Amino acid sequence: MSRIVVQDKLQDKLQDKLIVQEVATRDGFQIEAAFVPTPEKIRLIDALSAAGFSRIEVSSFVSPKAVPALADAAEVFSGITRRPGTTYVALVPNPKGAERALAAKADEINLVASVSETHNRANMGMTPEASIQGFAAIMQTVRGEVSVNATAATAFGCPFEGSEPEDKVLAQVERYLALGVDGVTLADTTGMANPRQVARLVARVLPLVGHERLTLHFHNTRGCGLANVLAAFEAGARRFDAALGGLGGCPFAPGATGNICTEDLVSMAEEMGLSTGLDLDALIALSRDLPRLVGHDVPGQVAKAGRPLDLHPAPPLKAA
Repeated sequence: MSRIVVQDKLQDKLQDKLIVQEVATRDGFQIEAAFVPTPEKIRLIDALSAAGFSRIEVSSFVSPKAVPALADAAEVFSGITRRPGTTYVALVPNPKGAERALAAKADEINLVASVSETHNRANMGMTPEASIQGFAAIMQTVRGEVSVNATAATAFGCPFEGSEPEDKVLAQVERYLALGVDGVTLADTTGMANPRQVARLVARVLPLVGHERLTLHFHNTRGCGLANVLAAFEAGARRFDAALGGLGGCPFAPGATGNICTEDLVSMAEEMGLSTGLDLDALIALSRDLPRLVGHDVPGQVAKAGRPLDLHPAPPLKAA
């Protein structure tokens, strides 16, 4: 195949839209030591809606004792202004959480089970098999009232067990689909993925799920987050989780740092000619306000450095 044909095919891919699901107010805030006040969460979610997100993971209906940072999930859902065309997602761990999400009028619920047994026991207090069996009860609870996404956590490796076989990941995805879920997420929960691994696994999962139902969730623990996005995109994936400012991490895995940064991802996409439909200037402004909310600096880079054109603005037009 000639270089010109390869470049043309890549350019065709670059014309496709890259969809970003914002997860800062759930995955980001869940591990913060300082409780972000409910009105501030609502204000931030409304601002994210206004910035153009089609999907926002708002909060999680878990036990307040387990995750006190998200104890106000119902209040946040009831306080936000819902933008037409935006899907507001809640993570739920069990049927009781699903009932609370339904009462809060979440548009979608997200279920999570780790491919790794060790990580799932640390995170959920049970085996992956027990978690997936519990998903069947949740599917009965929601009875088609909302869409359901199921996440395969540690899909690209576990800090306790090491690499997870691809066939094991595919088997879990197939179990999810057999339950009747609407979407599937492959999560690099602790930032162990590399681009070649990502491309290989995405190529195997896409024929089962389809690009419109597959989400990739990357962490930047070892600096490969955006490279993994590109590898997944070129393999056919189109939807990615990201967190404003690069907030987040896994509380059950040592050394796991934040999610890929939303504004960094959107900036990279824009520079490459990819459409996200998001207001990057608004995202930068929101990210620069995050230290006030969480009480510490955040790892995102674009909010610190500015957009490339901020440094080299276009010269003024000469008068005719």
